[in-house]
Amino acid sequence: MKIVVTGARGLIGWHASARLHALNCAARFKGVPEPVELVMLGHADFDDTELLVDALRNAKAVLHFAGVNRAESDDIVEKANPEIAQALIRGCEIAGSNPHIVYANSTHADSDTPYGRSKRIAGELIASRVSKYTNLVLPHIFGECARPFYNNVTATLIHQIFAGEEVSANPDGKVQLLYAGAAAQAAIDAVMNNVIGDVVPEPRFFTVPDLLEKLEAFHASYEANIYPDVSDDFDLALFNTYRVASYPDKWPRPLTLHTDARGTLFEAVKGGGGGQTFMSTTESGVTRGDHYHLHKVERFLVVQGEAIIRIRKVLSDEVWEYPVNGDKPTPVDMPTLHTHSIENVGDGPLLTLFWTHDLFDPANPDTYADKVIK
Repeated sequence: MKIVVTGARGLIGWHASARLHALNCAARFKGVPEPVELVMLGHADFDDTELLVDALRNAKAVLHFAGVNRAESDDIVEKANPEIAQALIRGCEIAGSNPHIVYANSTHADSDTPYGRSKRIAGELIASRVSKYTNLVLPHIFGECARPFYNNVTATLIHQIFAGEEVSANPDGKVQLLYAGAAAQAAIDAVMNNVIGDVVPEPRFFTVPDLLEKLEAFHASYEANIYPDVSDDFDLALFNTYRVASYPDKWPRPLTLHTDARGTLFEAVKGGGGGQTFMSTTESGVTRGDHYHLHKVERFLVVQGEAIIRIRKVLSDEVWEYPVNGDKPTPVDMPTLHTHSIENVGDGPLLTLFWTHDLFDPANPDTYADKVIK
């Protein structure tokens, strides 16, 4: 199935692309055909008619996340989303395709503002021209790799917390929060299950001071090497969003080592509500991992030998490298939606402790094979 994701470099578009990529990764691991031909379009690609038409040719579905929510003037915002919608419609007509279009609309579409009118008109244009249309109505979105200071209060608060800034929250501010992964999955499910009409995911309501308090509690706990309770799916998504903002510069993290004549004692993992701990040995020159997770919180801690831990954001090229050594145990936690590996670069066996926040479920492993170094 050919699925086109517009706005693929934006927050929800990247999350949707990573999840569709995960379907293909799982299929490759099983040795079966990949179920999705994924085409990722950026905002600028709408200016290239030939590229757009080629992308839309034979497309079965379009997850339409491309849009404009801020610009130099209100006039630009009001015109932008309908113009993008028109370009999408023209592209489909020229390509001779009639895909199922899932449109990322907004809860603001009912408001009489430039942005609200822009989103509403764009949706109406698409709905009037295609036979399969899903109106995905979204509130305020948060998620891994959101841009701070860009219409994303959650990302902005997290950035300020890590920067050590004094954060002031509007005491009257209120937000309806939905995880970008949940929004992306709702769009994918609409295609896979042939859902037409309105889809309105349920958000979580917060005052901005309450959101700040929760994020600061995450930070205080995590800085003390204690995982918070993430048994609630929303808290897990919010904690993973917070964690990803600490990469790449705040890892590895030194542990407090208690050393005397008998040897060394250190605390490897604390908190998290339980989870699963396991150990592995890795022979010299061998690499483990090369996979990513959508939800799982995971820690790597080398306790003997030398290794390089590598991490790459899914569907990107930059690789982060972290040399670690069992003589000075320093954990590196794996960010969600980032593929990761550990290579034994020493002469002897590597002994590594791994911890995850939940028990491994073979029926739902949340593990997608994807080499860090392509």
